[in-house]
Amino acid sequence: MGEYVQVQTAVPTREEGLRIARAAVDGRLAACAQVVGPMTSTYRRKGEVQVDEEYLLLLKTRADAYPALERLIHELHSYSVAEIISLPLNGGLASYLAWMDEETQVPGA
Repeated sequence: MGEYVQVQTAVPTREEGLRIARAAVDGRLAACAQVVGPMTSTYRRKGEVQVDEEYLLLLKTRADAYPALERLIHELHSYSVAEIISLPLNGGLASYLAWMDEETQVPGA
């Protein structure tokens, strides 16, 4: 088994989260994706504090698939500067990690 990551991005609508999730799983860049929310995000943009409702999209994948998954999210995301963060998974149920291996593919590999 290889290395694994959880990728997260905040999106403005549930529909956008579902669209990105479906593209990532259909394209085998993520084994699983969940849209969580709504949630309230507070952030600074253009010198002003903003408060908006957003949804959190969580995607589980192999670390070697991350670059292609990042490109896909960036292409489909409506924000000009999207939160796209990759967090290492330091462990997990062996059968779940094996399933992730089976369900993800690295383009060109």
